[in-house]
Amino acid sequence: MICLASFSSSSAHSASSNSSSHGVASNGRGAKPESELRQLTGRREAIEHVCTVIRSRASQAVYLMAGPGVGKTSVTDAVREKLAAEMTVLRIHGSSSLAKVPYGVLAPYTSGLAPEEADSPVAVLRAVWAHFQELKGISDPNGGTDAPVLLVVDDAHHLDDATASMVVDMTSAGWATVLAAGRPRPGLPQALNQLWYDGLAERIDLRPLNGEQVREVVEHTLQGTVPVSTVQSLWSASGGNPQLLGCLLSDATAAGTLVQRNGIWVLLGPLPADGPRLSDLVVKDLLRRTPEEQDALKVIALAEPVPRGLVEDVCGAGVVRALLDNQVVSESAAMHTELRLTHAILGESTRRQVSVSRSLQLRQKLDAYLDPAAASAEGRLRLVEWSLECGMEVPDRDLLDAGLLAATTFNNAGARLMAGHVQAPELQARALSITARANFNEGKYREAAELLDGCWLDLAGDPEAPQVLMLRASSHMALGKSVPSLRAESRHQLEAAGIAPDDAWQDRIHGLLEMAAAGDHEGISAVITALGTTDPDTASGVEATQHAVAQALFAQTLVAAGKSHQAHAAAAAAGPFLPALSGGLYFFNEFVLTRLAISTLAAGNWESAEHELSGYPAERTEGASTFGGGIQALRGLGLLRQGQLERAYQVLLPAVEALRVNDPLQEFRFGSSLAFYAAARLGDAAQAKRLEQDFISARHASGPGCDAVAEAYAAAAAEHLDRKGSGLDRLRELAASESVTDHPGTRMECLILCSDLGERSLTEELAALAATVEGRWAAGWRQLAQAWASEDADVLTDTAAALEEAGLLNLAREAYARAGALLDAAGERRRARQAIAHREKCDQELGERFRESPFVASVPSVHLTRRERDIVELAVQGLSDREIAQHLMVSVRTVEGHLYRSYVKLGVRRRDELALALPKK
Repeated sequence: MICLASFSSSSAHSASSNSSSHGVASNGRGAKPESELRQLTGRREAIEHVCTVIRSRASQAVYLMAGPGVGKTSVTDAVREKLAAEMTVLRIHGSSSLAKVPYGVLAPYTSGLAPEEADSPVAVLRAVWAHFQELKGISDPNGGTDAPVLLVVDDAHHLDDATASMVVDMTSAGWATVLAAGRPRPGLPQALNQLWYDGLAERIDLRPLNGEQVREVVEHTLQGTVPVSTVQSLWSASGGNPQLLGCLLSDATAAGTLVQRNGIWVLLGPLPADGPRLSDLVVKDLLRRTPEEQDALKVIALAEPVPRGLVEDVCGAGVVRALLDNQVVSESAAMHTELRLTHAILGESTRRQVSVSRSLQLRQKLDAYLDPAAASAEGRLRLVEWSLECGMEVPDRDLLDAGLLAATTFNNAGARLMAGHVQAPELQARALSITARANFNEGKYREAAELLDGCWLDLAGDPEAPQVLMLRASSHMALGKSVPSLRAESRHQLEAAGIAPDDAWQDRIHGLLEMAAAGDHEGISAVITALGTTDPDTASGVEATQHAVAQALFAQTLVAAGKSHQAHAAAAAAGPFLPALSGGLYFFNEFVLTRLAISTLAAGNWESAEHELSGYPAERTEGASTFGGGIQALRGLGLLRQGQLERAYQVLLPAVEALRVNDPLQEFRFGSSLAFYAAARLGDAAQAKRLEQDFISARHASGPGCDAVAEAYAAAAAEHLDRKGSGLDRLRELAASESVTDHPGTRMECLILCSDLGERSLTEELAALAATVEGRWAAGWRQLAQAWASEDADVLTDTAAALEEAGLLNLAREAYARAGALLDAAGERRRARQAIAHREKCDQELGERFRESPFVASVPSVHLTRRERDIVELAVQGLSDREIAQHLMVSVRTVEGHLYRSYVKLGVRRRDELALALPKK
């Protein structure tokens, strides 16, 4: 069984408090400036901080506040364990059932009191104090009584006012230090709050785990690497709640939904909502609630999002307030009118606890209050699902609308359920297309293609027709079918249906895909010209599709042609047409985004590309599992081009496994080639050979438009792996092939990979070719190639400095390395060492351990001892030998000796030359 109890994140950080949901101001018992709330996300830091405060007696009390399942109890348990040897610990538990019973939670310590003394503060205090003294005696059999008392209060928000006042009295009198754990809503009793307002208590708000901490927890728990898309799904489902995250991990691994493949943990489907641990959590929570609260929770789960007023009318306003206070239900931040369970996965699990008969009963109870027309799109979708679960009839049009929304929000089971209930014969084609998209989401491309083959022509006049056409093309391409053959088959089917292909928009779109596969940017440009100008706000679905597809594919082909700036403009021109296409069956946003990112990467605008790619999961969490692998493959390409091999490898290995499950944009072969290259460059032969087989087995083209690039990286990887020359020969052959020579952008990348292998005969050709390619990446390579060709150390040094200033660190390091080699050969030892120091600075900033540069190996690196580095750094700061000796508490002779040896290593003669020669950290 998976357990998170042994793990606590070390990456805590401070965050501002949200007074509406986390601060004391939300409970109506007063407020305190939020700057005085200490916000902690990491458990380890929370534990250490609480222990420090208690030991130092800096505050009389510490309040640990967090929502349910965030980890209050685990923190208090850890604190008790750490302080058990230093303090006498007494623990009491607040209880909702005893919240209105004076001193009810103290009953175990007041059982000896007479009935008339049970509500006497003095008598109760004496009884509790006697128990303290008894505990001290047990903990210290020698009779010592100096051990301080720590009173730990769990669920302090349930304390009755009398007990809370007594706790404050004990604290104020110095009898005990209090550690109280409670929820921000409804908050602590007034007496405890007053202690905080008076500055005698410290409050810590324990926050849910952030995305990085969820990754830490998941990788620590699973003992392996987890793709970003899987982490994103777990974070979204759990909301960073450690208790819920533990349930999901345990249930997903037990169900085989989360499996390890090639050392990578991959999510094969939606997280299970019916797993034993999650179900047990939901059942126990329901049992702790009143019957009225149980009914309200079930109503909200079955109808979510549901208007707050409706639930209040049916279940009572007080019940709703209680659920909000307990943070099991949240209110829409946008509208302040709709309720849903705090975590969507809990809503799904709660629905599974409701029998069909009870569900139908609750539905009938709500019918008089429900207004489907006023509900949000998500609300209408849930109402349709609920109706089908209860066996109620739903109009076909409502089924289709809800099914389309379900398919495009990756509710695949719901989409199939709704499409399968459509009865009207004339609507069967649309129902099949919805089922196809649900299959496509899950990587079932063959099933999707078969369904779409049977319905695409029947939908020729339907508004969804362009979306269906693109989905069908993507399904077939994912199966390895070439675009020309797909177009030929489609033309034949159009003719059989009595549609002239040459005049059909369907054939025009297939033609665009075929031209893109051939890299024909001039042909696509002609189509764009023929399409003319169309207002995106008034464009029909067919018009919007043609413009968006044409511009995105134009961008793709322009990248291959070496026109990255024009490519970016073309991809951006597709953007205005996307709103008209949103909500349809096809994933136009992702289709355009990948082309936009590729054009940005081709230009060498790494920061912009990262911004474009990193924004995707946050905006489209529900599609992270489907599209996450492709997004990560593009990020890996950017890292490789920046020379960050190790980071690229860490990104690409999980990306390949994610693409093995879902590859909607046909990037598996491309991603495999990049990962193969990174593995070979880093010397991971076993992984490289496995990835090579992945590349070979993926016979279909790499998209979008990356097949030749994939071939180039695979050839370079093979050469790095065996060093037999066959890989380099393959690269030269590919660079000289007709399909590549017509595409300067692709050819330049082939020559760059040859250069990385030490092939310098192509240097002048690389410089000339790079001059015809747009973007700072090409400009950087042109500068580097020209400097290489010059064989002039001064030119190389100046070029390296310019490249470093431009942020092209991997190119700068090569120029510095070559300059160092030339200077060393010329006997200019001091300048050679300076060049090496600059090269090592680039290595440090890249954070990489380079092993294979043909220039780096020609000159030894500068290796100062730690003491030498300390002394040289102080000398650079202007300290005299005597001042350095005093600072480091060594003799002046020691300083002089270390400086002399450092001068020799760095190739300098005077102190004022150290600043340039010192290798930077």
